[in-house]
Amino acid sequence: MPKQKRRNRFDDDDLTFEKSYSEDIAWDETPDAPETGDRWSTWDLSTPTEKGPQPWPDWLVTELAAVDTEHGVLKTGKEADACLITRAVPGTDRACLMVAKRYRAHDHRMFHRDSGYLEGRRVRASRVNRAMSNRSDFGKEAIAGQWAVAEFGALCHMWELAKQMQVEPFTPYPVQILGTEVLMEYIGEPDGTAAPRLASVRTDDEAGLRNLWDQMMVALTVMTRAGYAHGDLSPYNILVHRGRLVVIDLPQIVDIVANPQGRRFLERDVHNVVSWFQARGLSDLDESKVLAELVV
Repeated sequence: MPKQKRRNRFDDDDLTFEKSYSEDIAWDETPDAPETGDRWSTWDLSTPTEKGPQPWPDWLVTELAAVDTEHGVLKTGKEADACLITRAVPGTDRACLMVAKRYRAHDHRMFHRDSGYLEGRRVRASRVNRAMSNRSDFGKEAIAGQWAVAEFGALCHMWELAKQMQVEPFTPYPVQILGTEVLMEYIGEPDGTAAPRLASVRTDDEAGLRNLWDQMMVALTVMTRAGYAHGDLSPYNILVHRGRLVVIDLPQIVDIVANPQGRRFLERDVHNVVSWFQARGLSDLDESKVLAELVV
């Protein structure tokens, strides 16, 4: 597949909704396949530790009779594709929209800037570590699985921390993980229109902009208090849905202590978001003061 032309310095993903696929999806073609939809719900295939934090949201469909229907690609990225999925119980009004993020291995010779992010994130088996370093087929599969596990774990951790701190969660709810597929809350409208990125939000309302910054500061504070930096935070992986700020794309989450470059990743995260808000009118923001407040 030809490499996509780079669109900007942060990200080359597209948030357009396309009825197309970047690769063939191996749907269930056994005689027991559902009469409607593309596959049976995979909810029962994930173990308890591979499912999102409890209590599960009311909107989440967990019935075993549910089926998954794919509607197309929401976002094509360097390491994964995000597809829009409906999970519904046929003949009832029980249904929910989700994002299925599928990490690839063989299609990519190297994951995007992964060497820095993977520092301090090793597995126990030396054979696996060698394979990951050599980028063998097995090693790339292991890296893909590690990215998926890292993102699901980060989503669960951030969701639980927000709840503990009694603040509104600033990440999508993690539904489940199965292999290299992470299912999570869909951020957008019921008709399938995805929430816009912060980068595309245009507002002359200073109060609204200030509210978004306050939410951004809450997200940064929760992450750093837990000892993490997003690692690739920018206006291109932050969504805004009906006034709610939502941080996405967390597979590269960095342990600020364990990773030798942790502080540098945090500084870059802060610089990216502060610069955007300053350019939109919040001139009183001071990058050094924000960083100092986060690392106290």
